[in-house]
Amino acid sequence: MDKQLYTIGVDYGTESGRAVLVNIQDGTEKAVHVTPYPHGVIDQMLPSGNIRLELDWALQHPDDYLEVLRQSVPAVLTQSGVQADQIIGIGIDFTACTMLPVDGHFNPLCLQDEWKYHPHAWVKLWKHHAAQTEATQINNLAQAKGEAWLKRYGGKISSEWMLPKSLEILHDAPDIYQASDLFLEASDWVVMQMTGQLARNSCAAGYKSNWHDKQGYPSKEFLTELHPDFGDIYETKLRGPIIPLGDKAGCLLAPLAEQMGLLPGIAVAIGNVDAHAAVPAVGVVTPGKMVMVMGTSSCHMLLSEEEHVMEGICGVVKDGIIPGYYGYEAGQSAVGDIFAWFVEQAIPAAMLQEAAVEGVSIHNKLEEKASLLSPGQSGLLALDWLNGNRSVLMDADLSGLILGLTLSTKPEEIYRALLEATAFGTRTIIDTFRRGGLEISELYACGGLPQKNKLLMQIYADVTNMSIRLSDTMLTPAVGAAMFAAVAAGDSVGGYETIQQAALHMARLKEETFIPIPEHEVVYSRLYEAYLEIHEHFGKVSQVMKHVKHLKGK
Repeated sequence: MDKQLYTIGVDYGTESGRAVLVNIQDGTEKAVHVTPYPHGVIDQMLPSGNIRLELDWALQHPDDYLEVLRQSVPAVLTQSGVQADQIIGIGIDFTACTMLPVDGHFNPLCLQDEWKYHPHAWVKLWKHHAAQTEATQINNLAQAKGEAWLKRYGGKISSEWMLPKSLEILHDAPDIYQASDLFLEASDWVVMQMTGQLARNSCAAGYKSNWHDKQGYPSKEFLTELHPDFGDIYETKLRGPIIPLGDKAGCLLAPLAEQMGLLPGIAVAIGNVDAHAAVPAVGVVTPGKMVMVMGTSSCHMLLSEEEHVMEGICGVVKDGIIPGYYGYEAGQSAVGDIFAWFVEQAIPAAMLQEAAVEGVSIHNKLEEKASLLSPGQSGLLALDWLNGNRSVLMDADLSGLILGLTLSTKPEEIYRALLEATAFGTRTIIDTFRRGGLEISELYACGGLPQKNKLLMQIYADVTNMSIRLSDTMLTPAVGAAMFAAVAAGDSVGGYETIQQAALHMARLKEETFIPIPEHEVVYSRLYEAYLEIHEHFGKVSQVMKHVKHLKGK
């Protein structure tokens, strides 16, 4: 019998990292291990001293990422009994843009005595939002100058991305800016630690650093207008080759190999962004199939052979998701967080007691009661903007709304209206993609929510009038990273030549499919028209949401 071969996918999240050992023959997960980051999210005080952080800061400690490799990789080998010579490659995915300044030897500035007391020397986590001033400056100038590259990002870039965070360092800590040899995505830094090679992954470079496969980066003239010392950033601080996903970044070096219990010389895949790595794990490696990564928020991804520019998307990048295709990204800034807010803040004691007596979670109790309602029965309609709107309005200052409340409205009716609102939000994304010239024939869902809430998925099927397939794993980003590792290893050692071949063997879907119910679809089509009315009014015409938010801040 042939020896079973495996790859390891490491998924770096916000609070922890997890390693998954995957059989490359059938995609089964042999072992999983999670390592919480010892320093967690640093948003109050620097670990190096009594330095208090301001509002909207979110930092991390770079050694926490290596600790995941040192702890979780040996753990999955021990759990599984798999031998090191059965591992042919390792791949990682990461939250993005999570970036850090390093010196000429790729050492993080924050670990050096000279800089460890300076907040700007530390890793800036994806949800570091203190660069909003810089993001606004970039957007305003790009819009005023009619910069073509901005249209690929729906007309606006985020404060979470590389350019605003880098400009923030230049504005607030020019000494750190000058001392930095490179600004790196954390994914690329970890890969560099494993291989010794500087390589920037095409996913993060495109979606978070504004790279284009033909046009390159924003011009030096534009960047110089932002700041005289910013013009050469792409040639200096952000230099480095852009490598397509699935390519081999290099071979695993002996020092980390020894700490991980792996053999030196095995393939290390180029890094990836977490949500995007999930796409091949549900078997989507060709155009026309939209993947919804559904958790606290949602990310919607789609492939095409053509590049289309449209408003309301988060980005379109060649080789950004699957090599050879343009990858499109859109998103909703709150989905699971909306349901969690309602459960934590708005459930009456009687229902909590009812769930406790029955021994079920309040989420399950709400789902049970809401599933007894027919579409439209509650008379409620909601806007899913409790954390602003990412797509298609791209406006963080918008807020949630529930229309139709009466003195007889019940908690399960509000809950169902919130589920429906997120489905309507997804349909606006689908409609935007289609109006932009993209085909969407199938829907796939992965992440925590689809596995937990069947009512939610049925509502999505009914609202979109499309069947939905579900991933058979909760660990799609890590499995996707492991699949790209199998491609990086190549068929000469038992891996795969393309991600399409890897998906054929390693992607796993549930048998269950959510199919639209025709009578539900008819009612939801009418409700969706009403949703679009309030979507347009409160999102584009009226400023009342922003006025009220402004009053709150006073």
